[in-house]
Amino acid sequence: MIRFLCKKILILLLSLFMVVTLTFVLMQIIPGDPFTQEKAVPEEILKAMYHHYGLDQPWYVQYGRYLKGLITWDLGPSFKYQGRTVTEIISEGFPVSMTLGFEALILSIFFGVGLGCIAALKHLKWQDHFTMVFAVLGISVPSFILATFLQYLISMKLDLLPVARWGSFDHSILPAIALAALPMAFIARLTRSNMVEIMQQDYIQTAKSKGLNSFQIVFRHALRNALLPIVTYLGPLTTAILTGSFAVEKIFGIPGLGQWFVMSITNRDYTVIMGTTVFYSAILMFSVFMVDVLYCIIDPRIQIVERKVQL
Repeated sequence: MIRFLCKKILILLLSLFMVVTLTFVLMQIIPGDPFTQEKAVPEEILKAMYHHYGLDQPWYVQYGRYLKGLITWDLGPSFKYQGRTVTEIISEGFPVSMTLGFEALILSIFFGVGLGCIAALKHLKWQDHFTMVFAVLGISVPSFILATFLQYLISMKLDLLPVARWGSFDHSILPAIALAALPMAFIARLTRSNMVEIMQQDYIQTAKSKGLNSFQIVFRHALRNALLPIVTYLGPLTTAILTGSFAVEKIFGIPGLGQWFVMSITNRDYTVIMGTTVFYSAILMFSVFMVDVLYCIIDPRIQIVERKVQL
C-alpha cells in the first residue's frame, strides 16, 4: 500500500510540474501584456512597470522566481489590482467556491446514487422510465440555463429563496442545485447501468437463494461493486463542479474564485491566470490521487493486479 501511494504521489508531483511549466511557457509566448491595454502610457512608465514586476528579466530568471514562489506559496502580485497578491485573491475566493462546490457534490452523489439504485431495482417499470427522463433533462440543460430558470421560478415567482448574492445558507441552495443537476443525472445513469448488470450476476442470485433481504443484497453486495466506476468519475467531477461554477457564480453574484479567473483573462492579469490555473490543476490531481486511494479501499484487488503486471 505504501509503495503504491508513493508511486502515485511521485506521478502527481511530476504532472503538477509539467502543468506549471506549460502554463508559464504559454504566458510567455502569448502576444501582448497587461500594460499594453492602457491608453497613451508613456514609454518610460511602461519600462518602470516592467522593471517593477520583473518582466524585463530573462525568461529563465522569471521561471526560477515563479517556481520558488510556488514552493513558498507566494504567487506574486496582481498586475491589475494594486496592493493585492494572487495568494490573497485565491484565499478570499476559493472558500466561497469550495462551499458551493461541496454542497453540489453532496447533492450529486446522494441523489445520483439513490435515483440510480431505484431505477435499477425497478428496471423497466415507471420508476425506471421517470428517473431516466429526469437524467436526460439534467444532462441536456446547461447549468446557466437551469440557474436562470430557478431564479425566475423559485425566487421571483414563488419568493421562496434569495435570487442572488452570498450571505447565508439560503443563498447557496439554488446555485448548488444548478451545479449539481448535470453530475447528478450522469451518476444516476451510471449507477443504474452498473446495478442492472450486477444484479444479474451469479453471486447476487446466490445471495437471493440464501434468503437475504433486498437491503442486504443491495448495500452489502451489489452497491459496493457498482460504486467503482462512480469513484473514477469523482476525480474530474470535483474539479468540473468548481470550474463549472464560473458561470453560475456570475449569474448569482457569488464572490467566488470564478469571477477572479474570468476577470484575469479579460484583463490579461497573467499572475492571476497562472496562479488559478495551477491551483485548479493541483485540486484535480489531488482528487485523482484520492480516487486511487478509495479504489484500494473499496477493491484491494487493484494493488494485487498492479503487482502482477509489474512482475
